[in-house]
Amino acid sequence: MNFKQIIEKNDTPQGRIFDLFIQFLILVSLVSFSVETLPNLSGQTIRILKYIEVITVSIFTLEYLSRIVVADRKFKFVFSFYGIIDFLAILPFYLPTGIDLRAIRILRLLRLFRAFKLLRYSLAIKRFHRALLIAKEELVLFTIVAVMVLYFASVGIYFFENSAQPEAFSSVFQSLWWALCTLTTVGYGDVYPVTAGGKIFTFFVLMVGLGVVAVPTGLVASALSSAREYEEENK
Repeated sequence: MNFKQIIEKNDTPQGRIFDLFIQFLILVSLVSFSVETLPNLSGQTIRILKYIEVITVSIFTLEYLSRIVVADRKFKFVFSFYGIIDFLAILPFYLPTGIDLRAIRILRLLRLFRAFKLLRYSLAIKRFHRALLIAKEELVLFTIVAVMVLYFASVGIYFFENSAQPEAFSSVFQSLWWALCTLTTVGYGDVYPVTAGGKIFTFFVLMVGLGVVAVPTGLVASALSSAREYEEENK
């Protein structure tokens, strides 16, 4: 059993143990990161969490470098999905970026599908990817239209409400928050129209918002159905 097989293969006891060990460390690091956000932690707890971070990142770094060393096509691995995720997961430790990217480590748990050979779930992921490719043009077009509608809603509510609520709707840019919450039908309620024109305009925006939520859902659902039919035909 050579080092390359342990790192890249999981169809052996050694490879399976290695994969599960890394997944366990990922969970430990995520729990540790979450605990760090708790207020009023004692000095001893903070030190323990720092030790855990140093140990886990050190192991992740060795694993990342090992995967590069054993990879047949090193550049392909570095710029692959898992390669980028592995790199971003350890980057903040060595180079403070101002943005804590440790939470991105949870994406590394996707390797569990491979570790446990969950074929059905792997097929489901491939099916979803195929569905996105099928509906790609429609989704891109819908996204462009949604952005246009979002901007139109921001401008409309600005003209209706600016004079009545100059602080809440001081500009088109500030009105974007209301437009986004309304079009997505979230409606936080922190900013809302008070004029008659603004309320009528909001009614129409809400009607459009129902389509903003429903259209992409229908597109993906239809594409998933087509992807499943494609699989059945290939079988």
